[in-house]
Amino acid sequence: MTGRQFLLLSCLSAMVLLCMLREGTGATVGSRQPAGEETQEDSTQKIFMQESDASNFLRRRSRRSPKSRDEVNAENRQKLRADELRREYYEEQRNEFENFVEEQKDEQEERSREAVEQWRQWHYDGLYPSYLYNRHHI
Repeated sequence: MTGRQFLLLSCLSAMVLLCMLREGTGATVGSRQPAGEETQEDSTQKIFMQESDASNFLRRRSRRSPKSRDEVNAENRQKLRADELRREYYEEQRNEFENFVEEQKDEQEERSREAVEQWRQWHYDGLYPSYLYNRHHI
């Protein structure tokens, strides 16, 4: 019996909570209108403004006061800092690439030297050149 009472009590509290939440959202939104009652003209009025208002807005924006010297200096400092950071980034990338290329070249030279050394060992006939032979025995 206690299990049924617990289940009933939890369902009842969930319903009360949902009803309170629904009423709370309704109160925050204000007067609710059923869907479809709002006319097309009302919705376009909320989104778009009159043409005269728009042209006045744009005209006012074009007559803005010029930027102060401090604003211009701050913008120039930001641009210079961005340029400096960009330059540092590309310089770092170039250095990394140059290091990579140099490492590749060194590895290739090492492989080539090893291959030549192996070839010499393989084809060595046991005879030293005459100038070495003569120098050691003199």
